[in-house]
Amino acid sequence: MIHCEVMDDLWRITIDRRDKAGALTRDMLVELAEIAERATNAKVVVFAGTGSVFSAGADLDEARAGLAVDPVWERLSSAVAALPGLTIAALNGTVAGGAFGLVLACDLRVAVPKAKFFYPVMKLGFLPQPSDPVRMAALIGPSRAKMILMAGQKILADEALQWGLIDRIVPEEELDAHVAMLGQDALGAEHRHVKGIKGLIPAG
Repeated sequence: MIHCEVMDDLWRITIDRRDKAGALTRDMLVELAEIAERATNAKVVVFAGTGSVFSAGADLDEARAGLAVDPVWERLSSAVAALPGLTIAALNGTVAGGAFGLVLACDLRVAVPKAKFFYPVMKLGFLPQPSDPVRMAALIGPSRAKMILMAGQKILADEALQWGLIDRIVPEEELDAHVAMLGQDALGAEHRHVKGIKGLIPAG
């Protein structure tokens, strides 16, 4: 359900569970975290989904059994945030719930027009993972973070772009090509140069 394609300095990691809207089990989260922890020599790391949804967040059955508060979410987002290469979330569709942690930890977020963004922790009675509200507020400000996390608002792609939650909207058929274009300069540079420039930019 998690595919990792390594092409020299480019790693492409895909959540492939389209029959369950990309819902994440604990095993999938552990696998994602382990891959991110190994990708320290990659110049570009792309996280992608399949079907019409990037990820619906936690698998509901496992969430009720304790996955919603499992530290594996923080392990994953921390590993992604710590990567020295350029990290890009290629959002083929909606991002919901705990999947935000992975997406917010990336350097860039590129989405298709139909993508929606919501994090229904207030409604479901769970707290978000600790780093998610911090990263979200750094991108879009405290009030808009509260619109998502406390008011339970579902944000459409156009508004998400206006807020700064995502960086670009591209047609679905152009998503992969656009993400590849964004990674070209980093792939052509020295590892130390990629790491050095990223290290100069505040993480937010």
